Amino acid sequence: MASSKKSKREVPETDIQKVVNHYFYTRGLSLDEIKESARKKKIIYGRYTRAAKEILELAGSVDKARQAITTVAEWAKSRNLEYSLETVAKKWLELDRLKPREVIKKPFYRNMPLVWSNAKGKWYAINDDGEWLEFVGQEEEIEWKVVD
Repeated sequence: MASSKKSKREVPETDIQKVVNHYFYTRGLSLDEIKESARKKKIIYGRYTRAAKEILELAGSVDKARQAITTVAEWAKSRNLEYSLETVAKKWLELDRLKPREVIKKPFYRNMPLVWSNAKGKWYAINDDGEWLEFVGQEEEIEWKVVD
């Protein structure tokens, strides 16, 4: 018995759609979320096509365009910056220099920064008055915090 439901044919993505979709992937959306947002008119592809086309022309291929978008996304996210497809085009000549901000963790003990002395082979905690106090605690008591 044949199924009475018609199967939806998937329409292949154009190169511009692939570039726009990749931009939204870097912003944390899945393909289903992108499609749903487009259906509800939350994402209007027409607003992104000019920039996507420009990036494709600069890149020469979808893969290189995706790489460029990913590079800008990682760079911007590591600095808590907003980015768009236009940002990718504007940063095109700088892509090889755009690196995500390095995450730096520094040691603390009870919210006092710790400093390692190579000469003495010891940790020192620096209190609010700027005094260097010898750290005599255990290694497990050191808290490593991300510092901007």
